[in-house]
Amino acid sequence: MALNFINPSRSFDASGKRIGFVGHDGMFEIPFYVSAELFPKAGCESDYLAAFDAGIDVIHEAARKVYVFGSQEVYVLNRKNCRSLN
Repeated sequence: MALNFINPSRSFDASGKRIGFVGHDGMFEIPFYVSAELFPKAGCESDYLAAFDAGIDVIHEAARKVYVFGSQEVYVLNRKNCRSLN
């Protein structure tokens, strides 16, 4: 099955300095995180979430590229695998 993003929810994890969101592969939920390093101009939680929302298409595209069913429990998008946001 293809990876889809049917749930628009996202959250900021201050302790991990990342934004979390969920993809779906059929009935399976796949957790993803985007490293806050991709949003250097953000200063607070609302800035990070706004930056995430502005780049959502690129983020979803990057998530689809790194996703391989069953290969990882959690995926983290960073500068290495999400260059389009830099």
